[in-house]
Amino acid sequence: MTQLTESRVREILSGINDPNTGTDLVSSGWLRGIGIHEGNLSIELRPGYPADQYCEQLRAAIDTALQDQPGIDQVLVNCNWQVASHKVQGELSPPDGISNIIAVASAKGGVGKSTTAVNLAFALHAEGARTGILDADIYGPSMPRMLGISGKPEVTNDKRLLPMDAGGVQVMSIGFLVEEDTPMIWRGPMVTSALQQLLTETDWKPLDYLVVDLPPGTGDIQLTLAQKIPVAGAVIVTTPQDIALLDAVRGLQMFRRVEIPVLGIVENMSTHICSHCGHEEALFGQGGGADMAEQYRIPLLGQLPLDVRIRRQADQGLPLVAAEPDSEVAQKYRALALRTAGELSQQAKSRHINLPNIVIQNS
Repeated sequence: MTQLTESRVREILSGINDPNTGTDLVSSGWLRGIGIHEGNLSIELRPGYPADQYCEQLRAAIDTALQDQPGIDQVLVNCNWQVASHKVQGELSPPDGISNIIAVASAKGGVGKSTTAVNLAFALHAEGARTGILDADIYGPSMPRMLGISGKPEVTNDKRLLPMDAGGVQVMSIGFLVEEDTPMIWRGPMVTSALQQLLTETDWKPLDYLVVDLPPGTGDIQLTLAQKIPVAGAVIVTTPQDIALLDAVRGLQMFRRVEIPVLGIVENMSTHICSHCGHEEALFGQGGGADMAEQYRIPLLGQLPLDVRIRRQADQGLPLVAAEPDSEVAQKYRALALRTAGELSQQAKSRHINLPNIVIQNS
């Protein structure tokens, strides 16, 4: 009987595509080892993004692909994901303890950027990632209200802020440090300085992803922030409307100007779902996000509906992904999170290495 060889297994695995990266299991770099011994086949995979749920689907797909192969009695697939730190723009380096910063931008207000950022962060957390949110919208901080968090953060002995906790997701916002009705009448340099302090002077616990909710627009403030925050990848939120897409293109060009890879586009409010009858209708037009993605050769990460539950849960201080994790809309956010993390996993790795502190003591 013909025996299954390692090269044949590799060939079969190269025919299984991962929808979250757009690559197969071999060219993605996931395959770490193949072992064949007395009818037992073991396969070692290491996805580069949180894949707790997807690993189960992957095992089933591999079993199906190998079921007719000769000489194999049992297939064991070890699928242990690991998030690497990816390259950031210019000469910047990722902050210590934070593997990747993902910027969520809209270039235009009113398209649901903050809601998308929050649910993206919670969806990554739901997939097993260590996740945080930094509210960089200094003029209009919304995270305290959207996450139902009040009070001020504690301060460590070395004058660092402890992030607030929202169901296991670490959060920091200028909104925790000022009253909710206090206007932030600051010029650009003050905003940039405040944001850098919130990033670098917060005592973050180790994070796989820090989702940064950038302020809307593409002016000097946004450009300066994009140049000073070490970002591994950006996500652009838009709606299908032509006017929103025009601004989304400006946001795309801003990130390209500062050499930040755009992971893709999120088309928010893609359709409206009636809360009474469930009818789905494209109120703001169709195909705008897909057309932009095709024109500028970037992925369309997801299309999210205009659903009253998203707004209701944000107003109540509990994101939809956490409040209704089994709902269809929550599953769309989780698919968005996996696609975003999958795209990031294909970017160049960072050369920055977090070395341990060495302490010398007299014994």
